[in-house]
Parts: sequence; C-alpha cells; structure tokens
Amino acid sequence: MNPDTRLLLYALVAVVALIVLIATFKLHPFVALISVSLGLGVAAGMPPGAAVKAFQDGVGNTLGFIAIVVGLGTMLGKMMAESGAAERIATTLIDAFGERYVHWAIMVVAFIVGIPVFFQVGFVLLVPLVFTIARRTGMSLIKIGIPLVAGLSVVHGMLPPHPAAMLAVIAYNADVGRTILYGLLVGLPTASLAGPIFATWISPRIVLPADNPIARQLEGSSDGSDAPGAVLQQSPGFGISLFTVLIPVILMLFASAADLTLDSASPIRSALHFVGNPIVALLLALFFSFWSLGRARHFTRGQLMKFCNDCLAPTATILLVIGAGGGFNQVLVQSGVGRAIANMAIGSHASPLLLAWGVAALIRVATGSATVAMTTAAGIVAPIALAMPGTHAELLVLATGAGSLVLSHVNDAGFWLIKEFFNMTVPQTLKTWTVAETIIGVAGLGFTLLLSLVL
Repeated sequence: MNPDTRLLLYALVAVVALIVLIATFKLHPFVALISVSLGLGVAAGMPPGAAVKAFQDGVGNTLGFIAIVVGLGTMLGKMMAESGAAERIATTLIDAFGERYVHWAIMVVAFIVGIPVFFQVGFVLLVPLVFTIARRTGMSLIKIGIPLVAGLSVVHGMLPPHPAAMLAVIAYNADVGRTILYGLLVGLPTASLAGPIFATWISPRIVLPADNPIARQLEGSSDGSDAPGAVLQQSPGFGISLFTVLIPVILMLFASAADLTLDSASPIRSALHFVGNPIVALLLALFFSFWSLGRARHFTRGQLMKFCNDCLAPTATILLVIGAGGGFNQVLVQSGVGRAIANMAIGSHASPLLLAWGVAALIRVATGSATVAMTTAAGIVAPIALAMPGTHAELLVLATGAGSLVLSHVNDAGFWLIKEFFNMTVPQTLKTWTVAETIIGVAGLGFTLLLSLVL
C-alpha cells in the first residue's frame, strides 16, 4: 500500500470512528473530536506534539471568526426576538406567501441575504425567523430550516463575491459578471431541490426534541405580555425590523462594490472595507438594534444587558464543538490527506468540468472545508483546463463550487453548527444537512453540465 492510499484509509477510519463514538457510544462530540483527531495525527506519522499543535491551531483559526460571529449574531437575534421584530417579519412573510409556501419564501430570502455575506453570518441572522415561523405555523423546524441553509450554502459555494468563489474566478481567469449570471441560473433550481423540495420530503421522517435551548432564547420571552398579539401591537414595524437585520448585508455589499469600483488606495474603499467586515457589520447592526428595536418596547439598559447575557449561555457547547471540528479539519490537512487527493487527481483524464467537481468533492469530504476544497481544486485543475480549451471558465467555477459542497459530515464546522442550533442527533444531521449538501453538489454539477450544452 502506497503512502497516499494509507493516508486516505486512515482518514476514512477516523470519520467512521467519530460517527460510531458519538452515535453509538454516546461520547460527547467535543471529546470524540479531540480523541480521534490526535489518534489520526499520530497514525498518519505526525509527531504527537505536532498533532496536538495542529489541532490547537485548527480550533483557534475556526473560533477566531465563528465565535465572534455567533456571539454577535445571537445577540442580534435575541434583540429581534424580544422586541417582536422576528415575529413581525415572520407574520408578514406568512401573510404574503401563505403558510403553505413560507418555506419557499425562506429559501428566497436566504438566497438574497447570502449573496454578500458568509454562510455563518447569514445563518445566525436568519435562524430566529426559522424558529419563530416554526412556532407560529406549527411546521417542522426541518421543513423551514433546510431551505434556509440550502439557500445560504448555494450562494456561499458558487457565487462571487464569496472569497473561495472569487479565488476560483481568478484561478480560472473567469469573468465575474458572467459567473454571477450563470451562478443564478444554476443556483436557484439547485437550492430549490435541496431546500423546499427535499425538506418537504424529509421533515415528516425526523422527530426533534420538544425543547430546544437556542430556540427558546431566540423566540422571545414566554410570559403573557409576549403573546403573539401583544408582541405585534408593541413591536417595531416591518420596514425597520427588516432594515435592522439587513444592515450587515448592506454594509458587506458596499464593501464588495468598493472592490470593483474604487482604487485600492482610496480612503473611501478602506472605510467601506472596515464597516463591511462581517464582525464590524454585525457589531454596528447590534448597536443599531438597541435603538431601532429596543425603543419600541421601551427596554432599559439593564434589560438589554440581560438579553445579551441570557442568549450567550447556550452557545458555549456549540462553539466548543465547532472549534473541535475545525481542529479535526486542520489535522487532516497537515497530515497530508489533501496532498494525497491532489496527487490522485492529477493522474485523472476526466473532462475539466468533471475533474474540477471530483477534485473539490474529494478534498471537501477529506478536509471538511468548502473554502479549502474550492481553492485547492481550482489551483489543481486550472493548468489542466488551460491545456484542454473549450470549457467556459465560468462553468469551471460553478463545477468546482458544487463539488466543494458535497457530503458535509463530522469534519465540517458547519455540520456541528446546524446540528447544535437545530438540536439534532448526529444521525439526524446526516439525514438532513449532509443529504441536502450532497443534493446541492450533485444537482449543481448536473445543471452546470446542462448549461454547458447551450453555451
């Protein structure tokens, strides 16, 4: 057995071991991820100290961004819940689309909101609406939540200005405008299949616990004064509620526009980049919500402080598990699994579109990171595609993005984010989130190949 094959086998054993430890032996995911990560590192030939350092670095790199985003986003979600803003937006959506089609409305909202923002940012901004709509309509959280994550995931993986998609655009020398246009043509039907259509089928087959700590925080208080009618009478209007939640989206969109229209030395571009940073944008939106949402309910400073404190407690376990998932990811990368996949792909003779999808999918499954999968695959496939003319560069971006979303599982921080927020077990998360991501990957490739026939 050659070294690359051995590394791939070790990675497969590690993933299976994680699933068994968590699902069968009921070991806490945080403990299981640490144990398997260190075991994999040592088995792959890393010095024990290096394996520990890789895991530690992965946790730090992952939480450096996600912890702040989840913290600020949860506080903003709590403000939306307690002020009645989430209730107002949810009621307006239900009235506009009807209960029967509200899960389609959520997918469209996620698709639009997700274009300029990171997946995690869009998720924490919109998940309060999912909890509120599920409570108001009696629908399964899965039926509304899966369309949300499907819409966000598609634009995260396929459409600029997301960083990985932009790097792929550069690697393939593709046109940004055409990539966005083709991405919309491919992404909307892909999100529809993986979101509302799949969610309608899978939701009756998944039974979630009645109590969800995060949902409890983001649905608002449960005393009599916060009954739906009372909340709507006192809550801020639909316009200001929607504007508040869209502030991060608007600021990030301005930052992206500045990249395309302003000189790199422009002070205006620097200022827009600062306020358009996801962390700064969320912080500004939170400060604005204290005024825009808090004044309608006449909240005191003490109440605002209490809301912020209360909503952070349930996120502690979530962040630890997400961080450990990032640590597992880093051990996989530093142990050489990504390099082994690259070596295997270089010897392939597939068409550029299939090769781009296949390489990205393999790296995604091995490392758990859509960004790593897309950027690495683009670097591998770009020289091969250059030597095989005839394939549109924009379609290569879409095929690579579709492959980078396939089969999210226990080595992906997003897997644990969805699992913990929706209070699912590991098998339930595999049946919902993992299958939805795989539908996105396969359907995205299918629609890209169909588009290639007419271009």
